[in-house]
This record gives sequence, C-alpha cells and structure tokens, in this order.
Amino acid sequence: MKNLSAQNILFTDFKLNGFYSLGEWRPFLFIPFFLMFSLSITANSILLYLIICQRSLHSPMYVLIGLMAVVDLILPIFFVPNMLVSFLFNWGGISLVGCLIQMFCIHYVGAFQSTLLLWMALDRYFAICKPLYYHKYMAIPNFLKFVVVPLIRNGLLNISMVYMAGKLTFCVTNVIDHCFCEHMALVQLACGDISINNLVGLLTAFLIPTFDFILVTGSYVVIFVSVFKSGKGQMKAINTCITHIIVMTSSLIFALIAFMSYRIRNTFSTNSRVFVSTMYLLFPSCFNPIVYGVRTKEIRQQFLQLVSEVKIFPL
Repeated sequence: MKNLSAQNILFTDFKLNGFYSLGEWRPFLFIPFFLMFSLSITANSILLYLIICQRSLHSPMYVLIGLMAVVDLILPIFFVPNMLVSFLFNWGGISLVGCLIQMFCIHYVGAFQSTLLLWMALDRYFAICKPLYYHKYMAIPNFLKFVVVPLIRNGLLNISMVYMAGKLTFCVTNVIDHCFCEHMALVQLACGDISINNLVGLLTAFLIPTFDFILVTGSYVVIFVSVFKSGKGQMKAINTCITHIIVMTSSLIFALIAFMSYRIRNTFSTNSRVFVSTMYLLFPSCFNPIVYGVRTKEIRQQFLQLVSEVKIFPL
C-alpha cells in the first residue's frame, strides 16, 4: 500500500528542477535567460510587424519567414516564463496533465521550425528551377498539397509520443531534472519498460527534423547545380538559400544533440543535457530573426527605414 500511495502521488505531481546542482548560483540564470527571452520576443515581433505592414514583403517567401517568426515568438512562451519563476522563487511544480500538455505544445510547435524551412526550400526551388510555373505552384490551392502531409506527420508523431508517455506509471521520483517537460526527461522516471517510448522519441527526432533536413539539402543541391549551370544571374537567390541553410543547420545540430544526449548518459552531465535541450528551443528563436534581418536585403532595408522614421519623431 505504501508503494501504491507513492505511485499515486508521483503520477499526479512533479517538480521541475533543472540546473539544481548549481545551488545558490541557480537564481543568477534568470539574467541570461530573461535577456534571451526578451530578445526573442522583441526581434520576432519587429520582423512580424515589418512583414505584415510592408506590402513589398507579402510574397510567399516573406510570408513563410513571417510564419517562422510566429513559431519563434510562440515557442519560448510555453516554457521560459516558468523557468524564470523557478530560478527566482524555486517554484517548479507541475501536474502530469500539465506536463503532457506542455510537452505536446513544445514538440508540436517546435517541429514547425524544420517544416517551415522545408516549405521555404520548396519556394526557392520553384522560384529558381521552375520560374515560369512559380505562381502556379505557390498558389494557395496547389501549395496546400505540400503543406498537408507534413502537418499530418507532425501531428501523428507528436500525439503518439505524448499519448504513450501519458500511459506510463511513474514510481522512480517526482523530480524532473529539467526546466520543462522534455519527453525523455519525463519518461525516464517511469517504472517498467520504456523501450517503446524511447523508439517513438527517436523516430520523431529522425522523421521530422532530420528527414526535413535531408529534403532541404536535396532541393538546395538541385538549386545550386541549376544556378551554376546558368551563370551568375541568380546569386541573390543563392544568398537566400544560404540563409535558410544556416538556420536549418544550427537548428538541426541542437535538435540532434538534445535528443541523443539521453542515449549517451556517460558523456553528458545533467546540466549539459538541460542546457542543450533548452538552447535547442530558445536559441533558434533568438537567432532566426537576426539572421533573416541581416542577410535578407529587403527586410534589412525596411528595418533601417523603420529606425530612421523613429529617429525623425523622437520622444
């Protein structure tokens, strides 16, 4: 009866305790994470504002960059505020249902980072390799054909992963060594066999970001071959492709390290694992709008124009 009681308590209540080994230094983590959160919210809001307000940025490519800004704006909101409160006041309680909801929101919305980069690659492929048919392929009815399959894939994989995690019984401890409800951080607390959960988590990692990266790489290889055959007339398009590749590579590296860190426990300390998992979600949200703002000429020009207008009307 005592074990059953413990299991019931553990099943309904958990404590997020990431970076706990830092002890009295843990509250100081509030500063860098708050600055990164503020940067993410500010940069993505400005990027979104520019794309919405400037008619010259209403082409499909910029609309997709705007959707990326929406993802990067929403994603940190699911976990960073709770992290900051936990750092300052050592409050990290969360129910199993709340944990599963947070897990689904983070993984499902996060999956759109790689999926949007896949759609951007398709946009560049049609613009460079099939310019005469660009408007036909990028028309909403036709482009939806390329949207539906990744949406269904992302939904099914993440729902399956979260559902199977929710079916487990947790009896090891109710302390999650993480700052948010990451899949394996919760699953490893379960009693019994978790090999299926481990497999589903790996499949999700490889069938979403890795598979998208392979498709993106393949499309850009075709684009580069096409451009080099045609001469130097498409160097602007190449620059845009390189921007997407930079964003995709940084996101994929963090994603794979975060997912694999739970399978290489002797190599990664708990703090390292938590840090990489957190950066996998937070770093792209800070990094993406800056990369697109600096490397995309049209967005950079609109931003500089906005800054000059603000200077004309000082407070």
